[in-house]
Amino acid sequence: METELGRELDALEKDLAAREVDLLFSDPYTDHPALLGVHAGAGGTDSQDWAEMLLRMYLRWAEEHKLSVEFLEESAGDEAGVKSAMVRMSGPRAYGLLKAERGVHRLVRLSPFDSAHRRHTSFAQVEVTPEVEDDVDLDIDPDDVRTDVYRSSGAGGQHVNKTSSAVRLTHIPTGIVVAVQNERSQHQNRDVAWRVLRSRLLALQQAAHAQRVADLRGEMMPAEWGSQIRSYVLHPYTMVKDHRTGAEVGNAQAVLDGAIDPFIEAYLRQNAGDRNGNESSSTA
Repeated sequence: METELGRELDALEKDLAAREVDLLFSDPYTDHPALLGVHAGAGGTDSQDWAEMLLRMYLRWAEEHKLSVEFLEESAGDEAGVKSAMVRMSGPRAYGLLKAERGVHRLVRLSPFDSAHRRHTSFAQVEVTPEVEDDVDLDIDPDDVRTDVYRSSGAGGQHVNKTSSAVRLTHIPTGIVVAVQNERSQHQNRDVAWRVLRSRLLALQQAAHAQRVADLRGEMMPAEWGSQIRSYVLHPYTMVKDHRTGAEVGNAQAVLDGAIDPFIEAYLRQNAGDRNGNESSSTA
């Protein structure tokens, strides 16, 4: 009976923890698909390799959480890794969870690209935006959007690489750039790019002030020293630390294999605490 009660207690504790996390979601975009972009920052080839490592981390996390993943764009690095990549992740609480990851991520390791095998620091920017419905009223002046077409550099076979099927949209007033090259035709890539652009612009439009803009789109800090939200240290010791919440994990490899839930939960709990504190102050 003691063994049976122990199993039931463990199950109840897991269920309680899951329900407790449920209470942390208040963003109206929580269940929307997340448009996640990874961009290599300062650090050359090391940073491009680091961007690919981050992308793999998120793909492993999405697989564990049974989220659907669709590649929208991927630009290969000069020697290794990726310069940038964008994926669409959909499933329960996709944006609600992944919004915790936006910001600059810093890696410290012995560089595999340095013949002297010295320690290098690399940076990559992660941007997360919620995807919104096509039927939302949003007036975009076509004159404000510059369209460029070019040959895809990603996977896709001869047709993709030999025709100008990739599409890049630049919204001139805001500086938002969207590039899509996953689909086989220019028309399909254009449709997807406009959907992504609409999502980003609506997120900004619905923001009442600059802080809300940062909440929806994530503050675009330069991917360099002093702006990181999280550090991944692989040498001379191993540790991953989130500088916003203080959360730490000693098993850095597990984190790079997709075990980022402790950081996401710590971020959600901190935001919930800040929100409740602000509401109490307003009431007072």
